[in-house]
Amino acid sequence: MVSGPRLKHEEIAAVLAREIRAGELPTGDQLPGETALAERFSVSRNTVRAALSELGRAGLISTRSGKGSYVTFDGRPLNVRLGWARALQEQGVDATVTVLALERIEDPALAAELGLESPHFLRLDRLRTIGAGAVSRESSRIPVSDAVLEAVTVESAAGSLTAVFRSAGLVAATGEQWVEVRPLGAENAELLGHQPLDLFLWSRCVTRTSAGDVVECVESFLDPAHFRLHFEFDSES
Repeated sequence: MVSGPRLKHEEIAAVLAREIRAGELPTGDQLPGETALAERFSVSRNTVRAALSELGRAGLISTRSGKGSYVTFDGRPLNVRLGWARALQEQGVDATVTVLALERIEDPALAAELGLESPHFLRLDRLRTIGAGAVSRESSRIPVSDAVLEAVTVESAAGSLTAVFRSAGLVAATGEQWVEVRPLGAENAELLGHQPLDLFLWSRCVTRTSAGDVVECVESFLDPAHFRLHFEFDSES
């Protein structure tokens, strides 16, 4: 079957997609506004909006009401075993981490769930941004130890937590992760620059050392325009 000619908005989306993948519009950059794009391609703003919707569905941009459209990931895989900071850095993405909270807390319910005798944790909340947009909020609970208290500071937590944990003698060997779609609450929506009830990827991950000690329990809200799941498996007959 021979496909018909592309619609105008599809042609515009294809041009912008090529520019994004070629690096002419780097990750995190804001696209020109609808008016500027309409003038560039000599089309209406409605046609531009349709093209931007195509790019959004392809995972190339994220459009936020009142803020514009920003270039996001183009499907390149991230080796998250290195930690988010290192994985993003290896892909040439300049991500910034802001520490929202770092304090010592007690959480007996979480301790019981994780099989820990002590209810003492470090609460570490962080916001990750790329360019002008926030892409994730991560809330960690780290069992307290002298090594952890020395290693995890506001300054060190703004970098790679994987490296921080390693300096404390904690190397994650096993883990469990749960992922589902959840609506944003008012606080997270404000932090992430979205509307309440916008759908985000919610993740909960518990990592342990080879000896079974808990390294971290972290819950994250991840912008689905930036984060995806990719599983590989072998099937044995």
